[in-house]
Amino acid sequence: MQNTEIIRWVMLIGIPLLCLVFYRLILRVFFGVVIVPEDRIGLVTKKFVLFGKQELPEGRIIALNGEAGFQAQTLAPGVYFWKWIWQYAVTFQSFTIIPTGKIGLVLAKDGGELETGAILARKVPCDAFQDARAFLENGGRKGRQTAIITPGSYRINTFLFELEITDMVSIPENAVGIVTTLEGKAIEDGQIAGKAIAAHNKFQDVDTFLENGGYKGLQEQVMLAGSYFLNPWFAKVEMVRMTEIPIGHVGVVISFVGQEGEDLSGVEFKHGNIVAKGHKGVWAEPLGPGKYPINPYIMKIEMVPTTNLVLNWAAARSEAHQLDKNLSTITVRSKDGFTFNLDVAQIIHIPTTEAPKVIARFGNMSNLVTQVLEPTIGNYFRNSAQDADAIDFLKSRKERQESAKNHIGRVLEQYNVHGVDTLIGDIVPPESLMKTLTDRKLAEEQKVTYETQMKAQETRQTLEKETAIAEMQKEIVKADQGVLIAERIADASVKKATGDANSVRLQANAEADRLKLLAGGEAEKVRLLAKAEAERTEWIAVADAEKISRTGNAEAEKILAIGKSSAEAYRLAVEAMGGDNFTQLKVMESIGEQHVRIMPDVLINGGDNGGGPISGLLGLQLLEQLRHRKSNE
Repeated sequence: MQNTEIIRWVMLIGIPLLCLVFYRLILRVFFGVVIVPEDRIGLVTKKFVLFGKQELPEGRIIALNGEAGFQAQTLAPGVYFWKWIWQYAVTFQSFTIIPTGKIGLVLAKDGGELETGAILARKVPCDAFQDARAFLENGGRKGRQTAIITPGSYRINTFLFELEITDMVSIPENAVGIVTTLEGKAIEDGQIAGKAIAAHNKFQDVDTFLENGGYKGLQEQVMLAGSYFLNPWFAKVEMVRMTEIPIGHVGVVISFVGQEGEDLSGVEFKHGNIVAKGHKGVWAEPLGPGKYPINPYIMKIEMVPTTNLVLNWAAARSEAHQLDKNLSTITVRSKDGFTFNLDVAQIIHIPTTEAPKVIARFGNMSNLVTQVLEPTIGNYFRNSAQDADAIDFLKSRKERQESAKNHIGRVLEQYNVHGVDTLIGDIVPPESLMKTLTDRKLAEEQKVTYETQMKAQETRQTLEKETAIAEMQKEIVKADQGVLIAERIADASVKKATGDANSVRLQANAEADRLKLLAGGEAEKVRLLAKAEAERTEWIAVADAEKISRTGNAEAEKILAIGKSSAEAYRLAVEAMGGDNFTQLKVMESIGEQHVRIMPDVLINGGDNGGGPISGLLGLQLLEQLRHRKSNE
């Protein structure tokens, strides 16, 4: 009875507990329940089919109609029934996340075959590749896709789609993006770049670009600064700097793309094709100062200065524009055969309206210098020098400079260039000619010098005559003045003698007073020193007397104290030892301290045993020698 009760309670409590613990397994096995977490998706693989078609169509790897294999339909977060464990395998996978600043490139593993010549599959409605069934049913093709996935979270069936995450395209400030597409129509004959196509959102909408007839290859259209969702499988972007035209210049545009335009230069201009903006050729309207997003592969900008431009024919000088860096000093030969060098500076101006014609004619400014200015100016001065002697050429510099300005100006007008001025700089004539000129000049100067000296001599003679008369008059005046001076000198001598006597007397009195004061000062000094020495001696004597007095008093007190202490000691010793004993003690101490001999060193007696007096005298002599030797040691 008790066992039955226990079993009943075990079943009531244990079964629900087991179901709670193993509910997933129980539900999965008995009800085919699959619970997909909220941050996952379920990828379904069907192992077999009980009823219906078992195999996938030829060339397919994703099942759309319940065939066995990878299923197109994924399981979103939630609860699903009848996914029996023996028939279905469910793999949980995290959402596909595209970070900010990135894009997702999609490669489809299943779908229709790509069109002939195509490298990218066109976009089909499939909810950003989250609906694999819609992708396949709407005609999605396998391979790389034109569509991309922008930043965010997506439920992607990775059985069908493979993702590659890459960076967005960012173009910095003052830069231009040159685009080359890898998909589209072939570029037309005679063109080097694809024409601009509208409504493709800066190449971000690949399908619109292709549907509107976009071309494959280099594109005329450029991309400006910014960030773009650009599919790198479709387009490559190269960064170049913006074209900057400085102040004082214009940019003449040479376009390599566009339709063949009508020549706007007129019948008189036969040196190039000047066309309207947007056509192929040299544009009649140049670009003013500023920054422009120019594609350098389809357009070329030639800078033309619109301010006055200085060109130097001088070996040691060149301007900042460097157009004259290859120009050098002009060497000419005169009519009389002398060779010499001269520096020339040419100032030109190109009007803005004439800049396209200059570029159409010459291609660039360097060609204008080498093809027109250099030969024109060089030949003019060579021809001009051959028509005159070297000295005449040097003397007529101003006239030749004016003539050169007029001649070169007329020549440059034919090339749409205005000649502002022609300047002749340094002229370096040959040394032999310079020596001749120098000698001639020296001779002329010497002639002038001699004439001047002759006139100076005549003037000097007249001057000396007048000077002699003036000198005689001066002597007369000098004699008169000498008498007065002598009288004055005599008076001065008398007064000087009197002054000297007074001076000597005053000096003697002053010296006597000085000596008297010095003697008095010295006597007072001796007296004060003697007084100070006497007072010092007196104070020293008083101090010594005081010292002796106090020392004597101290010594007396010391002796008195010692005597009192000795008397007290003797008294106590006498009381302790008795008078006779104390006396004997002190006698013995005195004998010991003073080394008093109680017995003689040698005893002399008259007996027969010791030798008598003679033996005693010998012993005394021996002791004396020992003491003497000991004292020597």
